[in-house]
Amino acid sequence: MTNDPKILGLAFIGGIIPSLLWLWFWLKEDKKNPEPKGMLTIIFIMGMLAVICVLPIQKFIQAQVSSENWQLILWASSEEIIKFMAVILLLYGTKYIDHATDWPIYLITAALGFAALENALFLTKPIEIGATTVGLLTGHLRFLGATLLHTVASGILGISLGISMHIRGFKRKFYVFSGLVLAIALHSVFNFFIIKIKGTNGNDFLEILKVFGFLWVVTIIVMLLFEKVRRMD
Repeated sequence: MTNDPKILGLAFIGGIIPSLLWLWFWLKEDKKNPEPKGMLTIIFIMGMLAVICVLPIQKFIQAQVSSENWQLILWASSEEIIKFMAVILLLYGTKYIDHATDWPIYLITAALGFAALENALFLTKPIEIGATTVGLLTGHLRFLGATLLHTVASGILGISLGISMHIRGFKRKFYVFSGLVLAIALHSVFNFFIIKIKGTNGNDFLEILKVFGFLWVVTIIVMLLFEKVRRMD
């Protein structure tokens, strides 16, 4: 990996801008119960640090698991669980969670921090070899879809947690567990799509459209569910 400050700076800017735009959108959706900016900043940074925690875990999985399918599922699981832990360890039982919408907002914030650093690391190589534009327009679908993927996956878990605030007993635990499973499942499906497209050298435009169509349908569903959670408050 390069140590050139200029390249690292450009990669960081390219990685963080999509995340900040999405964060602005979601905070705008929750104007009635705004979260403290200081805590949102901490959560965003925690999401970035989660990438550093996930990388050695994924290397271990790659070394120990021979099945490519299971590798993809376990990679997705590690990312979703670490993002969840980054939020839950900071906020569970604190005064910062007093509305059902707080959970999806904080989890989405952590996810966007995660995506920002992940995309920055991904962009370093194309920028270093002077092929950023070509890379983004051909096989580098992960950069184009990762921010949206992390947003909706963590949004699903956050919505489940938000709904669970109004439920008691076993059903509450079931909602939380189901949200985590759905987030991992969505992430895994995206990973399978990516591998399939890479197998065609990233040139199958129809397959790329399918991936983005799938992600946008899920995004719309998450937005509708977020509105439902906001009404519960």
